[in-house]
Amino acid sequence: MAKETFHGPLERVDACCYRIPKSYKAGMRVDGLIFANEKLLEQLKLDQAAEQVANVAFLPGIQGASLAMPDIHWGYGFCIGGVCATDPDEDGVISPGGVGYDINCGVRLARTNLYYREVKPHLQQLVDQLFRDVPTGVGRSGHYSFKGKELTRLLGEGSSYLISRGLATQGDIDHTEANGFLLGADPDEVSEHAKTRGQQQCGTLGSGNHFMEVQVVDAILDADAAQVMGLEKDMICVMIHSGSRGLGYQVCDDALHMLRKAPAKYGISLPDQQLACAPVNSPEGQKYIAAMRAAANFAWCNRQLLMWQAREVFARVFGRTWQELQMNLIYDVCHNIAKLEEHTVNGVKKKVWVHRKGATRAFPPGHPEVPAMYRAIGQPVIIPGDMGRASWVLVGQPGSMERSFGTTCHGAGRAMSRTAAIKHAAGRRIDKELLAKGIIARAQSHKGLAEEQPKAYKDVDDVVDVVHQAGLSKKVARMRPIGVIKG
Repeated sequence: MAKETFHGPLERVDACCYRIPKSYKAGMRVDGLIFANEKLLEQLKLDQAAEQVANVAFLPGIQGASLAMPDIHWGYGFCIGGVCATDPDEDGVISPGGVGYDINCGVRLARTNLYYREVKPHLQQLVDQLFRDVPTGVGRSGHYSFKGKELTRLLGEGSSYLISRGLATQGDIDHTEANGFLLGADPDEVSEHAKTRGQQQCGTLGSGNHFMEVQVVDAILDADAAQVMGLEKDMICVMIHSGSRGLGYQVCDDALHMLRKAPAKYGISLPDQQLACAPVNSPEGQKYIAAMRAAANFAWCNRQLLMWQAREVFARVFGRTWQELQMNLIYDVCHNIAKLEEHTVNGVKKKVWVHRKGATRAFPPGHPEVPAMYRAIGQPVIIPGDMGRASWVLVGQPGSMERSFGTTCHGAGRAMSRTAAIKHAAGRRIDKELLAKGIIARAQSHKGLAEEQPKAYKDVDDVVDVVHQAGLSKKVARMRPIGVIKG
């Protein structure tokens, strides 16, 4: 399916948006809207992701439109980059495919008071030490173990539980989306198999596109917002991209198994069985939501522990405590999650379930859920690119509330499958190519680097241009990678 191309209608709405009219398929309840420009439009047509946007429009209770961000590419059920809001009071559904297998996969960015000139002589030592100390790779166990009551507390309480273990500060919690905790998480709804998979994996990076990067601030585009975040040109930062590891994957797998017969039970007609769903207020829907929230709490703890380990490495390499290095969290955002939020739909305020799969919350200035220290500038948005070009920091804008249920893109988006990327890298050494650009990359295998080579991704600058011009989020700072560790 992923190798097919999309031949459906794409009507231009404006310079940054295209419409799939609901007349395209009988059964679509709303239009599909894809944020893209002419350059990205050609890439968009190369797989069936746009078809998935149309399919999501079939879901009961869907509001506004079935949406996709400019980093769109084919995924399980929903495209990656997909956004869908459903109203539980209109028989709205919850769909695990709209969250993804890696529940609460997300990104966090920590700053330091170090500058590139100070770090450059120690970069090799720093990257090597991070690779030694931070567990990476498929199924890898970590330095922390949470079993029994400890795991129950972690799943139920999220990041705040780690304060009691001396592995987080209140400042870390304050700078995490939703304070690193979703109310209503029920550890009892997480299967024992999922718990077993997760008990040794909190604080591990994983594999695939997950990474820890040492980055340098390459350019400042909004001086006021950058100052609020403590960012300056040439400053060293650390970006972490990971999720809920085997626990979250199993929660999703368990839910999909549970929901196989739910559409038929509730009289829901779907164009793709991967869109398996249940009414939000059904027993099946509530069971998934409770487990998904617990997995989200696990993911926030995972990224917190990854940052804690990075702090320890920086302290060791530079001979100063992380506090002396001012290695503070700027923000942590999730991009595979469903949350109950208040939005205005057709002039009416209502509570809707916003599915964001490969999409990032981007609340504007003044929104009550934006932490107080950022309320004047808008919620920080962290957009990782590929390991050879750049990543971005943005802030949410009012246009996101008007156009996308408070959402923007989540990354560059794949332009090449992993199989195609490996084939494209045949006979090449990606690590040496990156080194020639001044980037030190370490991974468990050459294959892992081949799958994640820069050409496997769209240019993140193009993606960010779209969301900036569409008024979903605003550019603040561009970061370039200088050291990368991957699974």
